[in-house]
Amino acid sequence: MPDGAAPVLDVKDLKTVFKTRAGEIHAVNSVSFDLRPGELLGVVGESGSGKSVTMMSLIGLLPTPPAEIRAGQVVFKDQNLLSIDETGLRDIRGKRIGFVFQDPMTSLNPVFNVGFQIGEPLRKHMGLSKSAARTRAVELLELVGIPDARRRLNDYPHQFSGGMRQRVMIAIALACDPEVLIADEPTTALDVTIQAQILDLVKELREKLGMAIIWITHDLGVIAGIADRVLVMYAGQVVEQAPVQELFANPQHPYTRSLLKTIPTVSGERAQRLQVIEGQPPILTASPTACPFLPRCAHHFDRCAAENPARRPVAPGHDAACFWDPTTGAPR
Repeated sequence: MPDGAAPVLDVKDLKTVFKTRAGEIHAVNSVSFDLRPGELLGVVGESGSGKSVTMMSLIGLLPTPPAEIRAGQVVFKDQNLLSIDETGLRDIRGKRIGFVFQDPMTSLNPVFNVGFQIGEPLRKHMGLSKSAARTRAVELLELVGIPDARRRLNDYPHQFSGGMRQRVMIAIALACDPEVLIADEPTTALDVTIQAQILDLVKELREKLGMAIIWITHDLGVIAGIADRVLVMYAGQVVEQAPVQELFANPQHPYTRSLLKTIPTVSGERAQRLQVIEGQPPILTASPTACPFLPRCAHHFDRCAAENPARRPVAPGHDAACFWDPTTGAPR
């Protein structure tokens, strides 16, 4: 990626709530990050940590109501996406920002063949004729590694395997050559062999097309193999961010350290017992005023109960939202 290049996406203090009968759920709490040209940014955390809601908030994919974006800026190419109406967002979604959803079987329309579904954004955003869109759809299927692409344009989603359906979803997301691709746990439902194929495909496409990618996952092993930089989310906020090698070598937040310990390892002759993070993430009926990880943290201080720590630099390009210093075991 170019040194010193301006971010292609710059998110500042994003807040999203859901209005329910039981009250408001504060799903995203003052999330800030940027995405640089050509970068692959990994976003990790447990289920319910706010990863998907944050990314869907960026491009208006949440139903409103019950969702409401309360505050923040999402600057894409000098445009604040939160101030653009739905018509303007439709022009950006698919054309300039692609999105790959977690489950391709529910994301693809079962009553249309894949040729139609790949060609639809090409006709809408690029103004291609039906025949030109079909030719481009063949090229896209070949790009994502689907054999006999021209014949398979007429097939329906149920005629593809899970891995092939995910490749079709990636082809749709890439149809208009977007500058940013957001992939929401696209390999979670796939077996490890197909998962490895999809990851290799994404690496290849990134090198070939030069797009910036946000990869959402709960799997730190995946992140280690593909990401440049990592955001760790917990309770709707970013608790740590760092270059990927720095994060694995020098994790600073107790939650990040706990996540890394849950990765299965094989060492020595005896199998190691899988570690777990005791407790459950909080239900965010209010914006956190204390550290949200406090009930599950073995390193908390009195200050943690009185104040939600802000992210602060701990190394170049590395910051963490924690009062504890893992080097000294004392407050920072």
